[in-house]
Amino acid sequence: MVFQRAVRREFAHTAAGVFVALFAIMVSIQAIRLLGDAAAGSVASEAVLPLLGFAALNYSAYLLSLTLFVSILLSLSRSYRDSEMVVWFSSGLSLTAWIRPVIVFAAPLVLAIAALTLVLAPWAQGMSSEFKEKMTVRSDASQIAPGSFKEASSTDRVVFVEAIGADQTSVNNVFISGFQHGKLGVTMASKGYQETAENGDRFMVLEKGRRYEVIPGTPEFRIMEFDSYALRVQTREARGIERTVSSEPTLSLATSPDRRARAELLWRLNVPISAVVLALLAIPLSFVNPRAGRSANLILALLVYMIYSNLLSTTQAWVAQGKVEFLTGMLAVHALMIIALPLMFARRILVLSFLRLRQ
Repeated sequence: MVFQRAVRREFAHTAAGVFVALFAIMVSIQAIRLLGDAAAGSVASEAVLPLLGFAALNYSAYLLSLTLFVSILLSLSRSYRDSEMVVWFSSGLSLTAWIRPVIVFAAPLVLAIAALTLVLAPWAQGMSSEFKEKMTVRSDASQIAPGSFKEASSTDRVVFVEAIGADQTSVNNVFISGFQHGKLGVTMASKGYQETAENGDRFMVLEKGRRYEVIPGTPEFRIMEFDSYALRVQTREARGIERTVSSEPTLSLATSPDRRARAELLWRLNVPISAVVLALLAIPLSFVNPRAGRSANLILALLVYMIYSNLLSTTQAWVAQGKVEFLTGMLAVHALMIIALPLMFARRILVLSFLRLRQ
């Protein structure tokens, strides 16, 4: 028990330092990207912090998985370098004795990773998109200067508003002039606001107004009164909006027959499963021969991690393309690594036994 408590305590201290470092790097990268978008005008400045929080939730699962692997690897490698492993093995403990404290330490982190990938990350992805949309609508309304004419950048319309609404998302006493289908149209309304349709197109909705249509050079004209009138401002394609499965709830993905949805579900399940496998792989990969180079095991561990991650990404792509069935894609890579796990343990045990005999 003393051995396990000491090991878990060192794992926790190392994991805290690794996670803080990785989280700081991730936050810095995302902050630089969001500040660049804000400077370019594609993201409102007041939206940077909320979007940074959503990004942190979205990436935390991957950071925790990497933290789990690196913290176990570094802690056990230090024990080899400081010859503490000699004490553990001399007291009758084998390399497999490390499995239990590693599993106990990894269990709460794996549960947190599962909660993030299955619930919180999709929610954060959806909230991020929704928040961007709300801030875009608010920004568009706030950019209109009351009492001045402004030409719309995406259409040939000229817009005039008398005042901005109290909620900063609507305008009062709107005047819109535009030329369309050979007709000059002038629309006046007491109130206007923007809304987004289900297909992603954006509309300017006017309430309680009148529209005049005139064909230039002819005496023909038409007057219409309306309670509600919608003008399409921008299409979904022009805005670059594309519906993705990354923000869909996990239950919706599980019941969807779409291949992309199945591939996204596969990835969400792979992250916590791979975290457990990586935690166990870190035990044999942490071996350090004091008489050899101290970085050889870290290079090998990095190589194994990259191969494992790339195989998971490849199987996800194959499932999305319909080349591999969902169950096959979920089991194949993990089964390969689990089969390699006892072989790696056996090899390390033989090496350790050989080193003890030489001593």
